[in-house]
Amino acid sequence: MSLETARRVLEIEARALQEVKARLDNSFAKAVDVLFACKGRVAVTGMGKSGLIGRKISATLSSTGTPSFFLHPAEALHGDLGMLARGDAMLAVSYGGETEEIVRLLEALKRLEMPLVTLTGKVDSTLGEASDVALDVSVREEACSLNLAPTASTTVAMAVGDALAVALLERRGFRHDDFAALHPAGRLGQKLLRVEHLMHAGEALPRVAEGTSMPETFHEMSKKGLGMTTVLHPDGRLAGIITDGDLRRLMEKHRGATLEMTAGACMTRSPQTIGPHLLASEALNLMEKRKITSIVVVDEAGGVLGVVHLHDLWGLELI
Repeated sequence: MSLETARRVLEIEARALQEVKARLDNSFAKAVDVLFACKGRVAVTGMGKSGLIGRKISATLSSTGTPSFFLHPAEALHGDLGMLARGDAMLAVSYGGETEEIVRLLEALKRLEMPLVTLTGKVDSTLGEASDVALDVSVREEACSLNLAPTASTTVAMAVGDALAVALLERRGFRHDDFAALHPAGRLGQKLLRVEHLMHAGEALPRVAEGTSMPETFHEMSKKGLGMTTVLHPDGRLAGIITDGDLRRLMEKHRGATLEMTAGACMTRSPQTIGPHLLASEALNLMEKRKITSIVVVDEAGGVLGVVHLHDLWGLELI
């Protein structure tokens, strides 16, 4: 019985989404134009379940490059109207289109010359007719067996809100870097981290010149604690690297003579390098594939910018 109910609910909601998809027309493109032209923020409003959907839409807009906030319509009538300003736009979610608290905001919107886009199941309602654009999110039936609880209608409203957010994202040319900047914490932000944000640079970068003696090279490797050092040409370009593994092999081959050698004579030439804009996840995949524990970050001219160590990546949620 429960499985049958679940399948029926999903079928009703899936059908409702297909139907609203088929109804999409130029009014959707116009709604995107209105919101894109907004110089301020998009205030999203709605009461009850529509308000919960509105909060989610507002959050999605904000995280994809369209500054937004949720305005509770009842609170707006009791002082929060001050949150609105000229240059803002409003996106209202009201299935019936007659939500009293939102209707009472229309005068303020007109005074502030704020454009209004409404997601509604009744485009000929008060809100629908007062809107610059009214998007039809009506459904044939709710998934609730009583055909009362907002279920299919809230699913459709949320999906159309997502469609607006993504269309605006693409219109703005919003990129991976922009998304990462708005999601510095959590798994999403970590997946979009660039190696330039993780590398050991400046004083933390192990580096010696080609003519540096091996005792001094040992000291630099020990001091920086990455189990390696870069070896640089006089102009700062990468000449090679020396790792702990290289040192063990040199000691086995040359024994005490290694101490009389220079970094340039002991280094591995043409090591694996990456650019600063590579994703951390790509750097991790490369290091695991090549079975190396560190990798040098260089600019286009071969200048050394930093070093990324495997331990810097293991603690991140990159998968």
